[in-house]
Amino acid sequence: MDAIPNEEPAKGFVLTHHYSRSYPAVKVQFGLYDVSASSRRLCGVAVFGVPVSTAVLTKPLPHLRPYTESLVCARFVLLDECPGNSESWFLARCFDALLADGVRGVVSFADPVPRRTASGVLVMPGHAGTIYAATNAVYAGRATARTVKLLPDGTVFHDRAAQKIRRQEQGHEYAAAQLVALGAPPPRPGCDPAVWLRDALVAVGARNIRHRGAHRFVFRLGRTRKEREEIELGLTALRPYPKQPDPEPAPA
Repeated sequence: MDAIPNEEPAKGFVLTHHYSRSYPAVKVQFGLYDVSASSRRLCGVAVFGVPVSTAVLTKPLPHLRPYTESLVCARFVLLDECPGNSESWFLARCFDALLADGVRGVVSFADPVPRRTASGVLVMPGHAGTIYAATNAVYAGRATARTVKLLPDGTVFHDRAAQKIRRQEQGHEYAAAQLVALGAPPPRPGCDPAVWLRDALVAVGARNIRHRGAHRFVFRLGRTRKEREEIELGLTALRPYPKQPDPEPAPA
């Protein structure tokens, strides 16, 4: 396992193998490599980054400085061919490296809502966070329930992407290109971005589904159990851990 200084190898791996088909804002990223053959092959990526809101970090870890002492595990994906204990081993090595760099807390989410393409193909079965439970994370309940916009390929068109288009913020071109690639007409010069977005979502056949909220898990990092337990939580630790994905959602 090594830190990946250049974003491109990790980004390409995540875009290919992670169900979201998107790459988050990155603070640090690690790669898991297969060195059994003559070449060194990337077979897993963990991305620790910066959430849209500091509350994602300060709500569960109120006494740690967000973005320096606490980070969000934004992507964690390994190839299916990796041995059974690879996930827990890789996660533990990532935490060792983060702790050495001053990070004391990590928040991660598991999305339990199954998703299908418009044609009915299951592209994401829903995740209950089994790896986080197996590695003794604190289960801190669900994030906020919401309605999400599902694209025909089964990916979510996030509110933040929509906001970038409406406000023409940095990254709005990439967000618009997602919709154009699915069949929306390209935005015309001088058009109202909010009107174009509304019409583009209709044109591609985006669907609303109700999401009960992702499962939230919190890791407190330290060299000893005492150091870990000294980190105060801002949310109640709950049991039991979630065991199953949610039922498939009805349209919202």
